[in-house]
Amino acid sequence: MSEQHIHTTDEHAHDEHAGLSKSKIWQVFFILLGITVVEFIIALVILPKGMIPRTAGNIAYILLTLLKAYYIVAFFMHLKFEKTGLKLSMGLAFIFIIYFITLMLIEGGYLHVHQTLHS
Repeated sequence: MSEQHIHTTDEHAHDEHAGLSKSKIWQVFFILLGITVVEFIIALVILPKGMIPRTAGNIAYILLTLLKAYYIVAFFMHLKFEKTGLKLSMGLAFIFIIYFITLMLIEGGYLHVHQTLHS
């Protein structure tokens, strides 16, 4: 007779999240905490004293926020443990959405400037 291996939902859930241990969760938590502390230092110390230009501060905020979003999506939403095809499709959708937001902001700024001048 052949052995049958019956998968229960408990076994499936355990295998599905095997890559995310408590120590990894705490590691990601402290990484996110560190990024947040850096953002607060930039906002409360560096920018008010004029150590860096406001544009550089905005770029730093955007990059740090994207890094935090990566950690949240990769580990807490378990995308890091998915197949490559799903990662690529979600990444392309994200890039597409960012592209459209950028285009809308540029177009909105253009319309605001030109409507103000012609009024």
